[in-house]
Amino acid sequence: MALVIVGEGESIESALRRFKRRVQSEDIIRDYKKHTFYLKPGEKRRLKSALARKRNRKKARRNEA
Repeated sequence: MALVIVGEGESIESALRRFKRRVQSEDIIRDYKKHTFYLKPGEKRRLKSALARKRNRKKARRNEA
């Protein structure tokens, strides 16, 4: 859980920037998006392999050029 303590004399904007950076570094948003809906194990496996195929095609294209 991201926790930011606002110091004395610190503006809310700078504390908000620090909070956003901490949330981003702890991957809280990515974890939230991953758990917003349920994927069956088979669907998860198919998605994972499809992403791997896409990544490999992209690497192969980069290596050709």
